[in-house]
Amino acid sequence: MVVELWTSAFCAPCRSARRVVQRAADLVPALRAVEVDVAADVERAAAEGISGTPTVVLRDADGREVFRAAGVPTLPQLLAAVAGALPRSAVT
Repeated sequence: MVVELWTSAFCAPCRSARRVVQRAADLVPALRAVEVDVAADVERAAAEGISGTPTVVLRDADGREVFRAAGVPTLPQLLAAVAGALPRSAVT
C-alpha cells in the first residue's frame, strides 16, 4: 500500500501533511510513503487530478485510489483509510 503526498516547494501546510504521512508510515509497516513535487512532475499531477497542495492519495496493493484528502488529513483519518484498504487477512 502506498500513500502519495503531493507537495510544492512553498507550501506551508505541506510540512504538516508530511508529518501526518510519516507518522502513519511509522505506525503501519505495510504502508510506503512517497512524496511527489507537483512542479517537478506537472504532467503526472494533472493526469492524477491534483489541483492543490498538499494532497494525500492512498492506493491499495493494486494501485487503485482508495482515499484522497485535499489539505492536511488528520492522523486518525489517514489510519482509518489505511485500515479500510488493508486486505481482510492483514486485519485479522
